[in-house]
Amino acid sequence: MLSHDVYFTLLEPTDSAVQALIKSCQSKLRDHDGVEFFGVGALEPGLDRPVNDQEFHVALHVVFRDRAAHDVYQTAKEHLDFIQENQATWAKVRVFDSAALGGPGRTD
Repeated sequence: MLSHDVYFTLLEPTDSAVQALIKSCQSKLRDHDGVEFFGVGALEPGLDRPVNDQEFHVALHVVFRDRAAHDVYQTAKEHLDFIQENQATWAKVRVFDSAALGGPGRTD
């Protein structure tokens, strides 16, 4: 599996802007072939230990079946539309891609 984690810092982090980005992620990025897990949400402000990164407003987590599914997603129309429709609201985007081993009921 491949984990694709994206952290969005918004230019104007109002509650409505955060919710609009979350809804856009849900409508454009959730239903792609090969997605094993999808999650998106706002920064949890109560988790503010010194080790917690607080420099984002929305976090997207997508786990793909494999690298091939991830690669198809990157060029999918819905993904490209999502970027086009939302990028003007982003101050910074950080992407973390990694191998994802294990999971519920798995031993790999």
